[in-house]
Amino acid sequence: MSSGQGPIKVMVVDDHPMWRDAVARDLAEAGLDVVATAGDGEQAVRRARATSPDVIVLDLNLPAKPGVQVCKEVVAADPALRVLVLSASGEHADVLEAVKSGATGYLLKSASTEELLDAVRRTAVGDPVFTPGLAGLVLGEYRRLASDPGPATDPDEPKAPRLTDRETEVLRLVAKGLSYKQIAERLVISHRTVQNHVQNTLGKLQLHNRVELVRYAIERGLDDE
Repeated sequence: MSSGQGPIKVMVVDDHPMWRDAVARDLAEAGLDVVATAGDGEQAVRRARATSPDVIVLDLNLPAKPGVQVCKEVVAADPALRVLVLSASGEHADVLEAVKSGATGYLLKSASTEELLDAVRRTAVGDPVFTPGLAGLVLGEYRRLASDPGPATDPDEPKAPRLTDRETEVLRLVAKGLSYKQIAERLVISHRTVQNHVQNTLGKLQLHNRVELVRYAIERGLDDE
């Protein structure tokens, strides 16, 4: 990740050349480093591997390979990579499928340039970013999944790794939907310290991204505490 070490590296994937070029230009003019663009799913996967962007701004409706498949493949190849979906569809099924395939954000194409820039910057540091109204939908779905009776747990299964009090505190605030900046302000610690706590927690719990972390916390009722 290049956060804090030069501009954020971004790749823009969309099958409409004019839209793709306009988004890439807006990002570049704002000081981001647009390392690649792609017009179809196969091209997107190849170029992501070749250029290692920090964030992919991804349309779901792509020829050759659908956006959710692109998302699964690029995140599997590089778990540090963040995917921000930029789609014309606000359909709930599309949003949930994108998140389940590894996207950390979902923005509608009706968003302003300022909203897109803010979303890309926040996605780069690991914040989940959703068009207003969609965040509640995603959290609601995780609550539903968490309340479904899963397979019976094996009594011999090792207990969950122990988190420190501060890691648990940060996890609880993440589950409530606070950004890293808001958590830093509330706990009177630096943004970098919050990131470190989240990374340590991800490592201990063997999770890959903040969306999985939110689900873990909600499954344990931490967001209600």
